[in-house]
Amino acid sequence: MGARSRVITYDRRGFGQSGHPATGYNYDTFADDLAAILDELDLQDVSLVGFSMGGGEIARYLSRHGAARVSKAVLIASVVAYLLKDETNTDGVDASVFEDMKSQIRKDRFAFLQDFAKTFYGVGWVTSPVSDGVLDWSFTLGIMASPKATIDCVDAFGRTDFRQDLKSFTMPTLVIHGTADKTVPIEPSGRAAAAGIPGAKLIEYDGEPHGLFATAPQRLNSDLLEFLS
Repeated sequence: MGARSRVITYDRRGFGQSGHPATGYNYDTFADDLAAILDELDLQDVSLVGFSMGGGEIARYLSRHGAARVSKAVLIASVVAYLLKDETNTDGVDASVFEDMKSQIRKDRFAFLQDFAKTFYGVGWVTSPVSDGVLDWSFTLGIMASPKATIDCVDAFGRTDFRQDLKSFTMPTLVIHGTADKTVPIEPSGRAAAAGIPGAKLIEYDGEPHGLFATAPQRLNSDLLEFLS
């Protein structure tokens, strides 16, 4: 029998079955929400695993609350280190991309979510690495969210600079990212995070899109279990 792990997941504020407050859609608040869960359950020796925006929660949590409760960290297709293109981040994403996302959400959130899911999973004219069921499930998750949270989180993940948070990763850290990720391009995120975190291990999934938990689940679970064991 292999070792067994307790897995705790939660819905970010404004999403899933969590409340839909009018404010707080920024990474300081998200990190404090994570801290509240760890404190309330008094969790110790925790491995924090963050996918996409969730990587930002981990980075900001470590810089705001410290690493006393954390033994390992994993960033999967994460928005860390810094997505926005500026003079200090020439590999980043142009601000117009995020503004266009917000305008599409305001115009027709449902159409945006359907198109977003296709990019998310690398669905194209020829390729369809996930089933229609996965696309339908993702759409359902998206429409459950607060419209305000959906818009505000574009700025949160697109404009938050986590580069100063990287030094707070004092524990073994694994970074996993798909090379064909068009939602969170690998250069300013996975590669930059791995370069900025001392001793971090980077595993690049060649040709995989953002939603690699659905397109490469067996490989991802294997890499996760190997690192966490």
